[in-house]
Amino acid sequence: MTSGTPVPDDVDASQATVVLGEQDVARALTRIAHEILERNKGGDELVVLGIPTRGVPLAYRLAERLAAVEPGLVAENLVGSLDVTMYRDDLAQHPTRTIGATSVPAGGIDGKVVVLVDDVLFSGRTIRAALDALNDLGRPRAVQLAALVDRGHRELPIRADFVGKNLPTSTSERVTVLLAETDGRTAVVIENGGAR
Repeated sequence: MTSGTPVPDDVDASQATVVLGEQDVARALTRIAHEILERNKGGDELVVLGIPTRGVPLAYRLAERLAAVEPGLVAENLVGSLDVTMYRDDLAQHPTRTIGATSVPAGGIDGKVVVLVDDVLFSGRTIRAALDALNDLGRPRAVQLAALVDRGHRELPIRADFVGKNLPTSTSERVTVLLAETDGRTAVVIENGGAR
């Protein structure tokens, strides 16, 4: 276990390693915000959409950092959420899913640069579903992907443009992102047994 960072209460401490603490996550999001603004030469045409569940609070945190760095940007005008439930290719295996909400900033996504935000990039299937869901919303000029953690093991040719932490893992390990907004604390934890 990482020294000095407690394992979250709902994780078996004997099987877990904390790889990012609260400050590490904050620094990663700040760095990603700077990279997004640099790549896009500012934030005037950006829309930041979080993928539920934990991608949504990450998108809000990221929008706040973008607004803090770029004068004139208003976080609330940049950010929304993109529910991908009905676009997933595993509905037959997991038919009972709660359908979430999609919310897009007032200006829509047509002609904008959409930054999709997710907590963990793994097989790439969630992002494929997100791209299909975006198709039904409009036609962005470009789509970019920001992931807090890229753990590898891709099944589709999808890569993140902005990554908080590349985390080589085995398929038997589980990467868990905990956020204060949903879990009461912020950390990224690797557990042995069960992939995510």
